[in-house]
Amino acid sequence: MTVQVGDKIPSLELFIMGDGGPESIGSEDIFDGKRVALFGLPGAYTKTCSAQHLPGYVNNAEALNAKGVDAIVCLSVNDAWVMHAWGESQNAAGKVMMIGDGGLEFTRWAGLEVDLSAKGYGARCKRFSALVEDGTVKTLHFEDGGFGETSAERLLEDL
Repeated sequence: MTVQVGDKIPSLELFIMGDGGPESIGSEDIFDGKRVALFGLPGAYTKTCSAQHLPGYVNNAEALNAKGVDAIVCLSVNDAWVMHAWGESQNAAGKVMMIGDGGLEFTRWAGLEVDLSAKGYGARCKRFSALVEDGTVKTLHFEDGGFGETSAERLLEDL
């Protein structure tokens, strides 16, 4: 089953880069008591993800924060090292929290796993965006080919 508006995100283990290397972070630490702009994508350093998806959220971070968003979170089926390095290369530091879902915990819970083995990627996350308030999904967008529905600009329209 695919995640839906109104679903409460359960306690899941994800990963961020800490001072000494990858650190576990619980989903409750990311979402509880906060208004979060969450977006997921197939992979760090991939074409659309690097040229449009992440840069859109980096460039619109101030506008999202001005509309009451407490945190902007990028999730991908990559490890924390890769997510951190990609975030640095995209000037995301201080604007977008880069979350690794290498074990697909969130991706599988949300029903967003897609097999991209034919393209050499393996199991990945479908492209999506959501507004999450206190751990509950309030708005949700998916891509059906192309790019636009999951952009920062589209999420700004929800606010």
